[in-house]
Amino acid sequence: MYKNILVPLDGSPLAEQALRQIEHLSAPEAVVNLIQVVRLPMPVVAPEMSVPISTGNLEEVAREANAYLSTKATGLAQLAASVKTDVVEGDDIALTITNYAAKHHCDVIVMCTHGRGGLSRLVFGSVAEDVVRHAPCPVMIMRPS
Repeated sequence: MYKNILVPLDGSPLAEQALRQIEHLSAPEAVVNLIQVVRLPMPVVAPEMSVPISTGNLEEVAREANAYLSTKATGLAQLAASVKTDVVEGDDIALTITNYAAKHHCDVIVMCTHGRGGLSRLVFGSVAEDVVRHAPCPVMIMRPS
């Protein structure tokens, strides 16, 4: 049983599947840390334009992420002694997750992989794989179901 659990979420139902494991992994006094890494998408530059197009406001993105995490925390309240939420800014999602785990002394990271393969994995990379390689603690990766 783990006392300090990190669950990174990205807002997708797929990532939320990791929440199902909290009941089985958490000690009675467990703290569950729900985080979402936010960043602004790279600016889009159209070939016929020389000026980047603004793609959003980081404060707005963070506000939406906080609201999302709060709803997920409410659903976990009966499974853990404490549920904390945190929105973390970072360009490298995997590095941001592993740094958070180290800084907050997490016992385990629980996440679901998006199951990308082939060209999609080459283009987008694998956050889960990078987390496993660099995590300061055990990582439980679940396949999408």
